[in-house]
Amino acid sequence: MNSASPTSLLEGLNDKQLEAVTLPHQSALILAGAGSGKTRVLTTRIAWLIQTGQVSPHGLLAVTFTNKAAKEMLTRLTAMLPINVRGMWAGTFHGLCNRLLRAHHREAQLPATFQILDTADQLSSIKRLMKVMNVDDEKFPPKQVMGYINSCKEEGLRAHAVDAYDAHSQRMREIFEEYDKQCLREGVVDFAELLLRCYELLSRNQQIREHYQNRFRYILVDEFQDTNRLQYLWLKLLAGGENCIFAVGDDDQSIYAFRGARVGNMRDFEQDFAVENIVKLEQNYRSHSNILDAANAIITHNSNRLGKNLWTSAGEGEPIRLYAAYNDIDESNFIVDEIKALHAEGMDMSQIAMLYRSNAQSRVLEHALFSAGLPYRVYGGLRFFERAEIKHALAYLRLTASGDDDTALLRVINFPTRGIGARSLEQLQELARAQDCSLWQAR
Repeated sequence: MNSASPTSLLEGLNDKQLEAVTLPHQSALILAGAGSGKTRVLTTRIAWLIQTGQVSPHGLLAVTFTNKAAKEMLTRLTAMLPINVRGMWAGTFHGLCNRLLRAHHREAQLPATFQILDTADQLSSIKRLMKVMNVDDEKFPPKQVMGYINSCKEEGLRAHAVDAYDAHSQRMREIFEEYDKQCLREGVVDFAELLLRCYELLSRNQQIREHYQNRFRYILVDEFQDTNRLQYLWLKLLAGGENCIFAVGDDDQSIYAFRGARVGNMRDFEQDFAVENIVKLEQNYRSHSNILDAANAIITHNSNRLGKNLWTSAGEGEPIRLYAAYNDIDESNFIVDEIKALHAEGMDMSQIAMLYRSNAQSRVLEHALFSAGLPYRVYGGLRFFERAEIKHALAYLRLTASGDDDTALLRVINFPTRGIGARSLEQLQELARAQDCSLWQAR
């Protein structure tokens, strides 16, 4: 297989995409509107840096927000260049921090086989702790406690650094502190802990920090508008004073403030890294102009925008129609009627798609489709690792790796049923807490 020339890599890019891909060694912000080809720009930027000899495949760090995005980027990269991407540092914040902590688990004060708690396991762990601490779960709902702990960690704060102004916040801080001790004792980390522990490791260990700063001359970040405070601080730490961050994002698509995303990171990035280049990708390849004009008209009213205006050469397309339903049943009946009309006009059922915002909405829609005798297929549902039988199997494997994993033990201690009652478990937990040891040791 022959290597693609730098010129052939750039074929088909529009002027702004070309400008972004071929920027010199400097930090830059790429404002990429919806459907403007940001994945192509990000991937081609990586390929161009490697092809032109500015960096080796192992000398850059690419951060995405989903594993799917990382996989797609690497797949595209292998189609562009004859390189082995297996060792490249490309993945999510959590995935990259996990990789770094596995390599330096001793310095991070973690066991070599530390386990990662998913959201369900973390909630279970918090409920177990609160029961031992005799915390009223009506005054302190476990999900609220979990959100508090995660948001503190995403701000880079440990329990001792969190302000507590009254009895309620003091109790929350106590739970946070005990939860950290429990996780340390059991050798487990939650998702927020991965990033915080990694940030703390790099902050205090100059040798490891300088190793990665010297290694990653180029840092490329996708969906930059969705980064939280700690993720931004982590990137700053890795960048040091010499490395370049190529940040791709869209402030108009920032919708995750409720889970810690901070669109203000984009403005901080401009200032902290003395960004001279803000490249705006405004040509949309996904939609017709009727959709874009409507979107632009709405988004224009948002304050504090960095500013851009999407356009397309694809023509006007069909007019937008809006139906304001009286309730969810009216909505589902309207959709069924629309599907029937389209099918009567010759549209194949497999060419009709229905999108809804959350899985909770599917019940009414499915009922209407079933009642009307319309065939349908639901895509999605529980992910593989969220299935009960998979979580049980993994819990057994986690126990073989570490008997201190109380969350794993409690998941399978009665699966299959062994006749171990709730009172027995309570006594075991009380004993473990009194002796400051795991349930496995306490038994």
